[in-house]
Amino acid sequence: MLGFLKTIFTWWHNATVGTLWFTKRRGVHIGTDENGNKYYEEKVASGESGQKRRWIIYNGTVEASRIPADWHGWLHYTFDEPPTQAPFKLKDWEKPHKPNLTGTPNAYHPAGSLWNKGARAKTSGDYEAWSPE
Repeated sequence: MLGFLKTIFTWWHNATVGTLWFTKRRGVHIGTDENGNKYYEEKVASGESGQKRRWIIYNGTVEASRIPADWHGWLHYTFDEPPTQAPFKLKDWEKPHKPNLTGTPNAYHPAGSLWNKGARAKTSGDYEAWSPE
């Protein structure tokens, strides 16, 4: 029962009831990425652009930084073919995808921030407070 209520009232944990209904009625499953996110495209193009709409149903928390580069390119019409048909060629210098860690305990906190111990080193361009004459 709690899972059903969570689906109805919270969009940040998963797709809303409206999105799930729209997906079932008008979507075609195109593929799934390594995070378990599912990608869909409209069966028939709607709207003035003539393009089929594309969307994602997240596996878990809705966070845009969890979309891999190849699927991001397909969602934004950079690539015509999805990664399931035309796999993305990674370069040897590319690093594995990392999600956005802002707001988590693993977020970056520079030296001198309130969340990090220590003081920031002074630089030659530091701010000097204005004082009236």
